[in-house]
Amino acid sequence: MGWKAAEKIIKHWKILRGDNVMIIRGKDKGETGIIKRVIRSQNRVIVEGKNLVKKHIKQGQGHEGGIFSIESPLHVSNVQVLDPATGKPCKIGYKYLEDGSKVRVSRGLAASGTVIPRPEILKERRKPRPNIVGPKDTAIDLVLDKTYDAKTGIGMPDL
Repeated sequence: MGWKAAEKIIKHWKILRGDNVMIIRGKDKGETGIIKRVIRSQNRVIVEGKNLVKKHIKQGQGHEGGIFSIESPLHVSNVQVLDPATGKPCKIGYKYLEDGSKVRVSRGLAASGTVIPRPEILKERRKPRPNIVGPKDTAIDLVLDKTYDAKTGIGMPDL
């Protein structure tokens, strides 16, 4: 099973990493789990602890070989987000609140119309920003130094 790009890539994703979802098709139908990873190039998601397949790994330098169970990706159409109020699978819609913020709401037949909060895990970055100053980085005091002011004419070149 190699890498395969999707024929028609979904542009606007409504399912996010960290969402609580129910699998609606496949061998784990009816089970719930949390989305571990979203693979946008393939229109697939990996649900934590679900859709397990056996993988035969050959022994190599620094790691042992054997038969391991790994989580296989599911197509995004085979999972649905759970409604936080009813606990049933529902579709996702968007709505603007009175303060102007855009939120996800549950919609569909068994949906309650409640707000689906953004997962807390999205506030953390996968790869932390580097905070070590390198040799090619400009010092912060030089960045904040004002070298040109149009009103007073400071920093104007001699023409």
